[in-house]
Amino acid sequence: MNIMFDKKKDSAPENLDDLGVFRPAKGSAKVLIGNGVNFKGEITNADEVQVEGKAEVTLNTDNLVVGSQGELRGNIESCNADIWGNVDGDMKISGTLTIQEQGVVSGSIEYQSLHIKLGGKITGELKVSEKIKKISDSPKASSPSLQDSVKDQKN
Repeated sequence: MNIMFDKKKDSAPENLDDLGVFRPAKGSAKVLIGNGVNFKGEITNADEVQVEGKAEVTLNTDNLVVGSQGELRGNIESCNADIWGNVDGDMKISGTLTIQEQGVVSGSIEYQSLHIKLGGKITGELKVSEKIKKISDSPKASSPSLQDSVKDQKN
């Protein structure tokens, strides 16, 4: 009988390890605002934000997805954004902004690359940037500006 108990005891940790497949990866920072949810606030340092409901936020994420029922308003900074619903506000996308067939984006939009599928809409002030700096990476008053270094190179 001791052998059976030992066997079960040994097999139990293996079964617990199998459950790890259903757990989110350690260190993942994903935010989901579900359909029917209204959210107001600030989201920072997120790996991924998915908006299926309504959100009025200040947002900083690596990847943004706005679902077909999603409505997002506010100040948005992201590396990549995939828009299926509605977005209105100040957007800074340092990678690719993709507007899907039903997507509508309006406001002040700065992006590195843009992809609009047939039917997608974009209105407002548009600016293409080679490299968008995060607000925290902005040069300090004491450091020379980029324009000063360009002038020095020309002289």
